[in-house]
Amino acid sequence: MKTVDRRWLRHSLLSAAALCFSCRIALGEERVAPAMRNLEIRALLDAGGAIGWIIIALSLWMVAMIVQHLLTVRRSVLMPVGLGEEARRLIAAGNFKQALDECHQRPSFESYVLSAGLAEVSLGYSAVEKAMEDASQQQAARLYRRLEYFTVIGTIAPMLGLLGTVWGMILAFMEFEAKANPQVSELAPGIYKALVTTLQGLCVAIPALGAYAVLRNRVDELVAEASLLAEHAFSTFKRSAALRRQELRKARLKSDAGGLVDAPPEPVE
Repeated sequence: MKTVDRRWLRHSLLSAAALCFSCRIALGEERVAPAMRNLEIRALLDAGGAIGWIIIALSLWMVAMIVQHLLTVRRSVLMPVGLGEEARRLIAAGNFKQALDECHQRPSFESYVLSAGLAEVSLGYSAVEKAMEDASQQQAARLYRRLEYFTVIGTIAPMLGLLGTVWGMILAFMEFEAKANPQVSELAPGIYKALVTTLQGLCVAIPALGAYAVLRNRVDELVAEASLLAEHAFSTFKRSAALRRQELRKARLKSDAGGLVDAPPEPVE
C-alpha cells in the first residue's frame, strides 16, 4: 500500500517537474530571465487587486482539498487491512451478525458495502449482490462529488482572471483617454497590471484540473478494488446458494418424474 502511494506521489512530482521544464524551454530562459528579475511576489499580488485575492483564496482551497483527498482517498482508509478476510471467514461460518458488527466497528467504503450485503442475506445471493452494487454506487458517487470542486475551481479561476484583465485594460485606457498620442511605455504599466489576474487564474486552474484527473483515476481504481473485495467476501455464500439451488432443482425434477411413474392409470371406457 505504502509502495503504491509513494510511487504515485513520485510520478506526480516527476510530471510537475517535466511540465515546469517544458514551460521554461518554451518561453526561452535567456529572454525571460532579465525581465523576471524585476518581478516581485508582493508587486504581483498588489497588481491583482481584489480579484487577485479571490483567486488566491481559490488556490488555498484547492491545496486544502488536495491534502484532504491524499489523506482520505487511500487504500488503508477505504479498505481496512484484514476486514475482507475476517468478513469472509465469518460469512462462510454463517456468523452474519458477528460479521455485521465487525463492519460497524471499522467504518469504511468496504464495510459499508459489506453491511448492505449482510442486511439481505435472508433473501438470497441475488438480493445481496444487488444491495452491494447499489451501496458501492452510492459511496462512489459521494467520492466523485467531492472531486467536482476541482473542476469548479479550474473553470472559475481563469474566468476571474479574464474578468480582472478586462477591467484592468478598461482602467488603463481610461487613464490615457485625455492624451492625444500616448506612448507605449506609458500604457505598458497598466496593461502589465491587468494581465496579472489572467496569470494568477491560469496558475490555479492548471493544477486544479490536473489534480482532478489524477484523483479521479485513483478513486476509480480504489472503488473497483473495494467492490471486488466485498464481493469476494461472499464467495462461499454464493457457492452455497448455488449448490442449494441445484439440489432443489434435482429434488423437483425427481419429484416430477416420480409423480409420472406412480400416477394411477386412467380408466378405459
